[in-house]
Parts: sequence; structure tokens; C-alpha cells
Amino acid sequence: MTTSKTIVVFGIVSLSLFCFASVKNSNMGVRGALLFAGRGLFLLGLSGWLVSVLYPWLRPSSPSPRNRREVPDEEVKRKRDLARKEQQKKHLEKATSYEESVLRPRNESRLRQREERFYRMTGEAWKLTQGQPLGEGESPEPQSEEEEGSDTPNRQAVRRRKLPESATRAPPQPERPVEKRVVVLPEEPPDDAEGVVRVALRCPSGRTVKRKFLKSDNSLVLLDWMLKTGYHPAIYTICTSYPRSPLDVGRALTLEDAGIKMDTVLNVEEKDPSMT
Repeated sequence: MTTSKTIVVFGIVSLSLFCFASVKNSNMGVRGALLFAGRGLFLLGLSGWLVSVLYPWLRPSSPSPRNRREVPDEEVKRKRDLARKEQQKKHLEKATSYEESVLRPRNESRLRQREERFYRMTGEAWKLTQGQPLGEGESPEPQSEEEEGSDTPNRQAVRRRKLPESATRAPPQPERPVEKRVVVLPEEPPDDAEGVVRVALRCPSGRTVKRKFLKSDNSLVLLDWMLKTGYHPAIYTICTSYPRSPLDVGRALTLEDAGIKMDTVLNVEEKDPSMT
């Protein structure tokens, strides 16, 4: 490339001097000088093209710079690959160390907290304890020689086993349930039956219920009727309308003995705490 530039520069300078000398020593005009210069430039360009085409074929063959740099390039590439592998190895060691020392303990701690929260919510917090080996903290009981000779490992383990107090203590006897009394009212007698009385019961809510009884019925049937209506005898009592006073009832009294000899209106009133 440098040789071609030198040839072109030398040709242009020579052609310029030649044209200047020819124009000065000849009688050709300006037009003739321009034509002469154009022909010279064409010949110069043609000669430069021929030189550039033929020069590679004419010069002696020599190793190209690319071939001379092949060996150093391979060495640099090999060193670059080794450096890249070492760098990747260091990054991998750092990532593994970070996972072992930071990520894994953090994940295990979060999992343990979730486990504890779950067992506390489900009422199984005993699963979080380590427990106690069987027989720990107990001293073996003294044994006789006969027992020592016939003792087996299973019996020794049973003897050393520490049972919880709830397992060794006798279970409490269940209390006998209180039998509930079933309230059954006698059937209502027909209207034309002998000794029929009609009783109206006025409740604190304003409701009035009516029913027919026999004068010979027990007076406690009125309390059962009041209980069936929704008013417990422990809180409420039955009173007469006039004069307003509690009705005397008892197991040995009939309705007639209690004073109900005709159709009667009774009131359900709350018991006075001072009278109980």
C-alpha cells in the first residue's frame, strides 16, 4: 500500500513538471495543455492499476502477519478461557457459601415458625417438646434375689417407666345424672262429665290459656300446666284473682281442696324473693 502511494505521488509530480516544461518550451495553447494533461493522468491511472494488480504476483512470498499472529492469539485465547473458568469457579463458591450460611438457615427458621404457629393453633403444642426418655430421673426399686434372677429387660423397662399422673390415678366416678321428670297432664274431661271445672291461666306476657280439669285431680297438676306453658315453678307461682294471694297446692290436696270448686281465673306471677 505504501509503495502504491509513492508511485502515484511521484507520477503526479513528474507529470506536472513535464507539462509545465512542455507548455513553456512549446507553442501549444491552453487547450492543448489541458488535453495533454488529461492524457497523462489517464496513463498514470492505468499504470497505477496495473502495478496494483501485478505487484502481489511479482513480489516474493512471505508469511502474512495473520499467520505470524496465530500462535500468540491461541495462547491468549487459552489464558482467557482459564481466567474465565477460575472466575466462574469463584462465583460458584460464593453462591454456595451464601446459600449454606444465609438462605438455608433463614428458610429453616421460617419453616420452624410456621410449624410452631400451626401446632399452637391446632392445640398440639406438645409436639414441639423433645419429650423425656422412659425411666429418666427414676431410681430403680430394690429387688429381691428371686426377682433379679427371673427379671427380664421388658419388666425392667416397665418398672423404670414413669407414667403421667393421669394414667396412674384412678378415674373419678361419674356422677349419676339427675333424672328429668317428664310432665304429663291428664286428659281433658268432656264438658258433661261430673265435677268438671274450667280454669283460665293469665300469663305475665298477656296471653291467657284455658283448660278443663276434674275437681278430684291433684292440685300439683296446675304447676305442671304452668311449666308446660313456659313458666318454671321455681321462679313463678299461681295466685288467685281476688283476693290476690298465692294458691295453696300440695301433693295431698285436690283442686277442690285448694278452693277451685267452679270455673276460675288464675294468674301466673313471679315469686317474691323475700318470701322464698
